[in-house]
Amino acid sequence: MRNDLINQQVLVRNYRIAAGTHGKGEPIVLLHGTPSSSLIWRNVTPLLIEAGFEIHVFDLLGFGLSERPQAGDVDTSMSGQVPILEKMLEHWGLERFHLVAHDIGGGIAQRFGVFSPYRLKSLTMIDVVSFDSYPSRRTKQQMEKGLEALMKAPDAAHRAHFRDWLLSAVHDKHRFEEGPLETYLDYISGPIGQPSLFEHQVKHYDPVHTLEVADRLGELKDLPVQLIWGANDEWQVPEWGRKLRDAIPGSALTILENCGHFSPEDQPEKIAELVSQFIRPASATFS
Repeated sequence: MRNDLINQQVLVRNYRIAAGTHGKGEPIVLLHGTPSSSLIWRNVTPLLIEAGFEIHVFDLLGFGLSERPQAGDVDTSMSGQVPILEKMLEHWGLERFHLVAHDIGGGIAQRFGVFSPYRLKSLTMIDVVSFDSYPSRRTKQQMEKGLEALMKAPDAAHRAHFRDWLLSAVHDKHRFEEGPLETYLDYISGPIGQPSLFEHQVKHYDPVHTLEVADRLGELKDLPVQLIWGANDEWQVPEWGRKLRDAIPGSALTILENCGHFSPEDQPEKIAELVSQFIRPASATFS
């Protein structure tokens, strides 16, 4: 499956970032998580464009169609991705914007929101990591085997493991299998994708990045914040959404039925509707 959202290649800190801009209107930046890419927004974006928004996406450094740095000292953690986001905003000429984030994109968004709240018109977080909600027990067990061994596992075994892992992220498994599953697997498999997954993603599954700002989430109280969660999220159970709501005064939480961790895959129409309805009054109040 092609990612038709990508129509730009941007040099950021000497690394190539795959990105895209679509539509006209109030600017929205969509941040993906792990182990995915901006592909996860492909069914949400057209609906937001139709609703009158300008959509900006990019694949995080080390993810999807963006460059996979070979140097081991390149910081592709959530903290390290914040400067990448800032450079992309500079490229797009965005001073203030609406931010919508999924999974570890939410960890990036929390850090950006705490340190640069004046740049956000609103913040929507969907099935995000927070506090010490990650890595999951299953991922911890995997990491205990050692990243080097995991990087060198046979391709067939690697793909089979992550096929099951990705399928656990959605409610509608048949539609996911018939649609983007193989593309997601291609991004994290093979001679480049497999080692890159562990070097640039799994290696950084460390709650320090969200715990560092956890005590400051209350500072987002003056910002319109909404939380969206899949009722069937096995990766970040809804209880984390409730804890996040309680930590951010004035925030709203919506739980979506028949929806797993990859909410934009299971419920793209509802996601687009919630984002559109939330942003319009936020734009009028915080313009």
